[in-house]
Amino acid sequence: MKLDAKSILVPTAVLFVICVVVSAALAGTNLLTKEKIAEQQALKAEESRRIVLDSADSFEAQDNGEYYAGIKDGQTVGYVFETESKGYGGTVRVMTGISSEGEITGVVVLSHSETPGLGANAEKEDFRNQYKQAAPESGIEIVKYQTPAEGQIEAMTGATITTKAVTQAVNQAVEKFYTVKGGA
Repeated sequence: MKLDAKSILVPTAVLFVICVVVSAALAGTNLLTKEKIAEQQALKAEESRRIVLDSADSFEAQDNGEYYAGIKDGQTVGYVFETESKGYGGTVRVMTGISSEGEITGVVVLSHSETPGLGANAEKEDFRNQYKQAAPESGIEIVKYQTPAEGQIEAMTGATITTKAVTQAVNQAVEKFYTVKGGA
């Protein structure tokens, strides 16, 4: 079979035109949805702040958005920190609320790629509620197969890597809290 220029150029030109049209369509879709996606992410972040520090009426970004101060009646009632750590399936992003008195008031897993049915259980309220306790300066410790004491949480069965990732992220927030409180 003998190839001529036309048998090569026509399919190449068709593929090129298809690629240009698809790229333009993707770029157009991105332009149309970019603001809406950013708005939805901002709403989710605000909702998560209200969950982890429900005693606050409003939140003020501090230190160029590094963390948020929760405000009620003009007083700071606590702080909200976003941190992340490496889990089994990738990065685990966590939001942690800590009251001005040093109590962890809530934890929300913002995003993760953990295994459904195992590591994804980190989103469950009964796991997250374990963190609601005094924030020890040394950080929270993970225990297995025993009732956790103050400053400890029980690891999720079959998902210890995810448990470590969430706990490391919470401990980063605790460390940031004590840095903020030390500077206040």
